[in-house]
Amino acid sequence: MATLATVQADGNVMAPGEWEARVDLAAAYRLVALYGWDDLIFTHLSARVPGPEHHFLINPYDMMFEEITASSLVKIDVEGNPVGPTTHPVNPAGFTIHSALHMAREDAAAVMHLHTPHGQAVSAMAFGLLPHTQTSMIAGHDIAYHDYEGVATDLDERERLVADMGTKHAMILRNHGTLAVGDSVGACFLRLYFLERACEAQVLMLSAGRENLNDPHQGVEEKVAHQSNPKGMGKLAEKLAWPALLRKLDRTDPGFRD
Repeated sequence: MATLATVQADGNVMAPGEWEARVDLAAAYRLVALYGWDDLIFTHLSARVPGPEHHFLINPYDMMFEEITASSLVKIDVEGNPVGPTTHPVNPAGFTIHSALHMAREDAAAVMHLHTPHGQAVSAMAFGLLPHTQTSMIAGHDIAYHDYEGVATDLDERERLVADMGTKHAMILRNHGTLAVGDSVGACFLRLYFLERACEAQVLMLSAGRENLNDPHQGVEEKVAHQSNPKGMGKLAEKLAWPALLRKLDRTDPGFRD
């Protein structure tokens, strides 16, 4: 297991802090698989490599999420091309969405995008995420929306994606899926967790018919928004939720650290 700030991986020298970023991102991939949010080898989670080079880490395109390790992650540039030699293929087109947000938002150290059935279902609903559960209120006040433009291979879409995201930390990509950003892998994952849980609950509750839902009292949404502000969410992730999730993986699936 690598512990030094600068180590070798596939013939490349790692920058200080890169190994730690690799471990966190590999953990996020394993957790996505654990929660059943993966989509075979498709969708991506990415993280910025510390330093001025504007390099990022992303999944090797030929591996299932449950296989990904810290050392197998591929380092790429802003166009999605590998930096240095690698034995794994990468999907440059898949990095279009991620690169837009990484480049535009200094606080987007991590970007995660999913195609879960519940996330896709809510993305196809004209009214978007409804504020009818505590989880949806926690997630909903910090959500942006972006209209579907086809498979994200058009680099011009990046400008529209960034504009639609604004200062929000989560997004519903209409007719497509869910997305979150964070200033750490842990903060990004926790935001995505709340969004995915909210989408799952919405699909279930709509089985009763929208006309039968209990609307929250006036002012409750605003109260929950204040109680779950982005800064507080980040602290919750870093101090409590993310360390707990890493301990869970260390007990059940420790290979992510390799």
